[in-house]
Amino acid sequence: MPAALVTGSSRGIGSAIARRFAADGYDVAVNYHSSEDAARRVADEIRDQGQAAIVVGADVSDPDEAARLVDAAGETFGGLDHVVNNAGIDQHVYTEHLEPADFDRIMDVNVNSAFNVTKAALSHLQESEDDPSVTNISSILAHTGAAIECHYASSKGALLSLTRSHAEDFAPEIRVNAVAPGHVETDMTSDRTPEEKREELARIPVDRYGQPEDIADAVAYLRDATFVTGETLNVNGGELMQ
Repeated sequence: MPAALVTGSSRGIGSAIARRFAADGYDVAVNYHSSEDAARRVADEIRDQGQAAIVVGADVSDPDEAARLVDAAGETFGGLDHVVNNAGIDQHVYTEHLEPADFDRIMDVNVNSAFNVTKAALSHLQESEDDPSVTNISSILAHTGAAIECHYASSKGALLSLTRSHAEDFAPEIRVNAVAPGHVETDMTSDRTPEEKREELARIPVDRYGQPEDIADAVAYLRDATFVTGETLNVNGGELMQ
């Protein structure tokens, strides 16, 4: 049975991706950092779909923790075929009030974790016979920047560069792509005020927020698109063309 590892998959976009992999016939390693109960609920949903699931708590910004996560998934499933680097954190603060430690933490979680997990998973992916792939979850802010979260936007831009670099490095054995979501309704966006939501929706031509399942659809496409590597799939309801 093919197997996938999705980091940060206890909720939001990550949980939708994990469930989509299960619906498509994959066993899934569900990773969390602080939301164990939520991760176990996702795993239960995966098992309800007839697939195997394990739950592994790990701070993937730590190379040793990332390796432990990959080892657990590989040992449980007898290998790994696809990795989705979704783990990420956000923080709204202008540069004037941004502490260097906060900048470093965002980069650690949003960029270093993708490097750590991908590096740890290389041997498994190289042995896969399921057209192995890595998909990194970036953001529309990688293209536009963001005054109130320059560190988050910078991290997501770095993730696109990492994607292209790894795509060239690992070809032809492993494909590496990225998905750059626009505004998606998750826990990370739940603090938006009504005025902020009106302003955001005014910039989205399809006149709705994205849903986690929209991003899961994009990841599934890249997983199966065997002639696509080194690319970024922008999923933002047309916002980027404004």
